[in-house]
Amino acid sequence: MIQILLAIISGIIVGFLFALIKLPVPAPPAISGIAGILGIYLGYKLYNYMIPFIDKL
Repeated sequence: MIQILLAIISGIIVGFLFALIKLPVPAPPAISGIAGILGIYLGYKLYNYMIPFIDKL
């Protein structure tokens, strides 16, 4: 839980600094960015789930 809180705090700080110096947000559009991160996470979990089956082949 502490890692999530630290990630949120650091994200807020970086976002604030980018806005302060008038730079664009260093992230993809909200929904597509979240979908991409979710896809990467699910692919990682799928690999870990499938590896025992792959090893048996």
